[in-house]
Amino acid sequence: MAQTFKTIHPFFSEKNILFPVILLCGIGIVMVYSASSAISMQSHNTAFYFMKRQALFFCISLGVMFVTASFPYKLYKSISYLILFIAIALLIAVLIPGLKIKGGGAYRWLNLFGFTFQPAEFAKLALILFLGYSLSKKQDLIEKFSVGFFPHFSIFMVFACLIIFQPDFGTIVVLGLIVWGMMFIAGVKISHLLSPVPLFIPLAYFLITDEKYRMDRITAFMNPWQDQFNTGYQITHSLKAIGSGGFFGKGIALSMQKMHYLPEPHTDFIFSIIGEELGLIGVLGILSLYLILILKGINIAKTSTDMFAAITAAGLTIYLGVQVIINTGVVLGLLPTKGLTLPFISYGGTSLVINMAAMGILMNIGASQEDENHV
Repeated sequence: MAQTFKTIHPFFSEKNILFPVILLCGIGIVMVYSASSAISMQSHNTAFYFMKRQALFFCISLGVMFVTASFPYKLYKSISYLILFIAIALLIAVLIPGLKIKGGGAYRWLNLFGFTFQPAEFAKLALILFLGYSLSKKQDLIEKFSVGFFPHFSIFMVFACLIIFQPDFGTIVVLGLIVWGMMFIAGVKISHLLSPVPLFIPLAYFLITDEKYRMDRITAFMNPWQDQFNTGYQITHSLKAIGSGGFFGKGIALSMQKMHYLPEPHTDFIFSIIGEELGLIGVLGILSLYLILILKGINIAKTSTDMFAAITAAGLTIYLGVQVIINTGVVLGLLPTKGLTLPFISYGGTSLVINMAAMGILMNIGASQEDENHV
């Protein structure tokens, strides 16, 4: 009997994941070109430098998504500890002189064989796979503090302590939301989830007040227009970009804010340029694509009969949703500024590859569960 694509490969069967991801990546390549053209011309004497690299990253990441979708999702359960230890080793390597690379005042990248790599991005995926395995195998005792909460909280703290030295406070927030979200879904008691709050409040206060740039971000968030030429410069120009786009936008490549006004227009603040050039229509269209992916992830998690599959799918969906909410919230002035990219759209090889790898795993989980339900 002839097999269908659905039976042959999850990459082709999970169209509600494949098509939105490819559309978002395509929009990303176009918008990276538009947002970075002025910067690229100034620094590389060509308007296409960042666009070409993003297109190359897309080709590589598409292959990675195909590969991760090819492996049975249960394989990730068996190697989750190995992936976790690799992630920790890479985070430690960021602290080693000669390997670490400074960018934007932080050491978040590694130089590996001539390529730059951001271990914190890999750490997010590694933690999701580990939690999916650990939480699923402890279901019988998940409500016990020493089994359901403490071990997973301890692993999170190891990651947080390593990442704070980079420093990358935004990634710690994302990791925390992923970990707490997955533990909640797995059945950890709410009282246990809330137990670190008395520790986190003074710790967060210390971390914020200890660094001037973090305090500046908080004050800029509270009232960006009060100091719009200094601490509020980035967010006010982001709001100007989005506000000037109107309903239909100014058109591709017609942004004014990308002309050396808005910092990081092709990375953290590319959503601002999208709002300026594509308007409300473009913004809603992109958010709709993300919504399709998130709803698909939720459906996969809800219908999965395997506990590891369900918890991991939920973690991957939380991972995507948190990044989208934080990035768009920052550029709209709804959240304090954090250095987080917009999935599939912002310029950057590491984040694109890891996000596509995550979607490949989600594809395999979804296709596998559908096949099992039809048996």
